[in-house]
Amino acid sequence: MLFNTPMQKATLIKRYKRFLADVTLADGSETTIYCANTGAMTGCGNPGDTIFYSTSDNKKRKYQYTWEFTLTPEKYLICVNTAKANSLVSEAIKKEQIPELIGYQKCTAEVKYGEENSRIDFLLSDQNKVDCYVEVKSCTLLDERTQAGDGYFPDAVTTRGQKHLRELIEMKQQGFRSVLLFAVLHSGIKKVQPADFIDKKYTALFEQAKKEGVEVICYFPDLSRYITA
Repeated sequence: MLFNTPMQKATLIKRYKRFLADVTLADGSETTIYCANTGAMTGCGNPGDTIFYSTSDNKKRKYQYTWEFTLTPEKYLICVNTAKANSLVSEAIKKEQIPELIGYQKCTAEVKYGEENSRIDFLLSDQNKVDCYVEVKSCTLLDERTQAGDGYFPDAVTTRGQKHLRELIEMKQQGFRSVLLFAVLHSGIKKVQPADFIDKKYTALFEQAKKEGVEVICYFPDLSRYITA
């Protein structure tokens, strides 16, 4: 199971210290829950938003509840738990729900590769095909100032993301297939582009990667099927 279900609703009071958030539960009481997201989370959690949380049965955890989704006043559903992006993509690859990645016999996660000591999210292999390196990035930044449905990555400067683009370029130059896959975890996002207004270096590397033949894929999972509360 990707999520502990059924999830419960709460109202967000505030997020702080990156990994923590205070919420008001359905019974009116207040508590602190865990937030598995190191990013800026722009537009993904404003005070007063409805959030959905899961409950852990691990008694050793300090915080029993984990913030999984936000439902905005505009009725956008957002998966804020970025740790779930790879699980969603793994499930989709195995169920052949991503047409560009169909036809590989083996899917291996977290494989060491590259000159910069990286780990690729998924290495797809088949005896009849060249290996395919798939790097997954979760996209939740919606900015509709130019056009409705515009999504951007990253939502903060990412030296790690820059490194991953360099590694994908290297793999492509070595003759392998390289894929940058955006897992779109915001129901309002219809397309994804690099956030030049946030990280110009990442954008430059993104454009270089495309010229080198690195493929860019967007995967739009149906987030609503995970909400049962």
